[in-house]
Parts: sequence; structure tokens; C-alpha cells
Amino acid sequence: MSPLAPDHLDLAPIGRVSGTVRLPGSKSISNRVLLLAALAHGETLVRDLLDSDDTAHMLQALGKLGVSCTPEAGRDYRVTGVGGAFPVKAADLFLGNAGTAVRPLTAALACSGGRYRLSGVPRMHERPIRDLVDTLRELGADIKYLGQEGYPPLEIGPAALARGVTARVRGDTSSQFVTALLMALPLIGGGTITIDGDLVSKPYVEMTLNLMRRFGVTATRADWSRFQVPGAYYRSPGEIHVEGDASSASYFLAAGAISGTRGAAVVRVEGVGRSSIQGDVRFTEVLERMGATVRVGDRWIEATAPAGSRLHALDADLNHIPDAAMTAAIVALFADGPSVLRNIGNLRVKETDRLAALATELRKLGAEVEEGADHLGVTPPRDFRPATIDTYDDHRMAMCFSLAALGGVAVRINNPGCVRKTFPDYFDEFLRLAVFER
Repeated sequence: MSPLAPDHLDLAPIGRVSGTVRLPGSKSISNRVLLLAALAHGETLVRDLLDSDDTAHMLQALGKLGVSCTPEAGRDYRVTGVGGAFPVKAADLFLGNAGTAVRPLTAALACSGGRYRLSGVPRMHERPIRDLVDTLRELGADIKYLGQEGYPPLEIGPAALARGVTARVRGDTSSQFVTALLMALPLIGGGTITIDGDLVSKPYVEMTLNLMRRFGVTATRADWSRFQVPGAYYRSPGEIHVEGDASSASYFLAAGAISGTRGAAVVRVEGVGRSSIQGDVRFTEVLERMGATVRVGDRWIEATAPAGSRLHALDADLNHIPDAAMTAAIVALFADGPSVLRNIGNLRVKETDRLAALATELRKLGAEVEEGADHLGVTPPRDFRPATIDTYDDHRMAMCFSLAALGGVAVRINNPGCVRKTFPDYFDEFLRLAVFER
């Protein structure tokens, strides 16, 4: 898709999707690796970094903070770490709608002894950050809200944070708050993190622990209620590879499963597989429960389904894969009965209120939808209706609802360019694999 994307994209009815796609790098891994490489001693060659709005915001912010991030061949970057706190002690940072940049940088900057301002697009200023700020303030951080209490934009002032103490943070709003504290605590000699309540999206925190180990800091956990972070310095692993984005894989795998029910159609995604550290790779389990056939290699996954059958309805807790839960809601349109997706209330604090947005747009296609506080019930339409899908400037809404054209109806996707956030070429790749009905 061209950078000058139109305000809408019309998809004709699609008969099937089949073929192979090479995935872009994971957004979650890309921005974590960039920050860890920036804070580390030594130089890190980051291979296959995601090229997207969110990573561009992180790269720009790190540059302003005194970190050298030099592009090399392909999608590789060479990051020269600063070996601790950021050397630049005053900066004004605009971070778009990149939660994977705003939350971790807030914690790292609070430990850097400077004065910084963090802001973003209007939606970022509606995404909560109070739980993280409250925890950092308890450690001694000087953080002020420049707008609405509990939300960015923020001003962070110089302060000496307590060292080796226990930080308490709520776990039921966003796992990014825990990730932010885990990555920042080595800057002040380590410490303990205690989780109040249930921790959502645990696989994303496991990803953070995995990547911290790659940079020489081994944090441990007792169940999911307590984390111990050592007083250690980050050290570059020399080279690190960003695996393909498992959340983006979900759209293509879902398309393969839906298409396979109609005949010979297999979709393979390359760049992610059984060795993945991303939680959303477990979307394959959802597809298998719904009757799809899934094959997994070290760095690839294939999905199809038995021809002539419908996918099965699903009743499942999908808290561990919130992004891919959105894809499951679309696959539910093609099931043999009502599905219920549970424990996904944290979708309300993402790029948009995704539960409300899903419910609204699914109804346009003819589905009956029950929207609960933290669940979604989806009854497939008797007959799909052509629809114009609003995307709420949310990349995942645009990508998810492209699958609706497999329902045999025309679908218009408004603001398709919002996929720049994580997968700028998504529609080019999707249309390359699509076979349209005649």
C-alpha cells in the first residue's frame, strides 16, 4: 500500500486466501530490544527490526536521548548503548500512539535524572498510565500530568529514586506497566515488583523477561505475583534477531482456516514458529479448537481446514492473547454456532476501545453480538451483509475486518493507512494471496 493511502479500500468478495507470506518483525519485540540495546553496554546489531510508525517513534526518541541508532542493510540497525541512564537530561518526546514506547520510556526516564516531556496523539492521551506513575512516585519519581489526571502527556523531573526497594503495581490494566518496571529497575540497582490483583497478558511479561536475559539481566518471578530484579548492568549480546510478528500472523492463519473449509487452500506464514517467544503464537491453539488443521515448524506455521466443513464455535478465556483475540472474534463469524470470548476487558484500553469497536462493526456484517464488560459473544450471521467498516485509527481493526470479505460480500475498510502502525504492507500482502469470487 502506498504511503499516500486513500481514505478507504474496497474489497470485493474473496473466495479464498492461499499462499505464503513473510511476516514483518514483531512490534513488541522491536521496541523492547531497541530500549534494552540503548541502555546496555556495548553495540548491538538488531536484525529485521520492524519498519513501522511505532518503531519510528521509538528510534526518534532514543536519538533525542543521546543514543546512536544507525540503519544498515535491509531492516537492520546498529545501536550503540549508553551503558545505563540516558546521557541527555532534557528532551521533549512525541510518541504517537505507541504504548510499547510510552510506558517503558516513562519508567526508564524516571530513573535517568533529567527533565523530560512525553506526549502523543489524542488517543494516547486517553490511554491510562496512572498505575505506573503511582508506583514510580512511590519510589521517589517526580512525574506531573500535563493534561487529564492519570493519562499522558507527562512531565518527568530529576529525582533520586529509592534503590533496592519493593514496587507495587496493579496488574489488571496493562502488562506494559510491569514490563516498564522490569526493564527500568536495573538502572537503580534492582528491586522487587509485587503485583496487586491478577496480571493480564502474562505472555508479554514472559517476553520481557526473555529479552532481558539476552541482555545479561536475569529477573526471576514467583508465580505471577512477585518479580525479583537483580542489580546488574545490561550488556549487549552483540547481535539479536527480531522474529516475525505473531499477532500479524493471526490474520493470515485465520484466512487459511476459513478458506480451507471451501477446498484446497493453505496459508503459510514465515518468520515465526515453535521457537517463538511471543504469546500470540498460541492463536494456533484457538484455530485447532475451532477445527482447523495447523502445522508448525521452527520458523513457519501453516493453517487450513477440512474441506466441506464449518469451523466450530468457541468458548474460551483469551486473556493471554488479547491482540489475537480480535482475530478470533472475526473467525467466529464463520463458526457453526455462537462463540464467547472471555476475560478480554483490557482490550478497552488499547488503541481504541476494541471491545466496543468490535461489537459495533461485527453487527454491521449481520452478526448478533453481546458486549460485556470483559467478554464478547458472537452469533454468526445467517447471511453476511456488505458493510463499511470503521477502523477507529486502529491498525488491528483494519487488518481483522479484511477477513470479512471471505463471507462472500463486499467490504469497505475506512482509513486503511492506519496499518502503518505495525504492518505498512499488510493490504498488499493480503491481496496478493486473495482469490476473488467471480
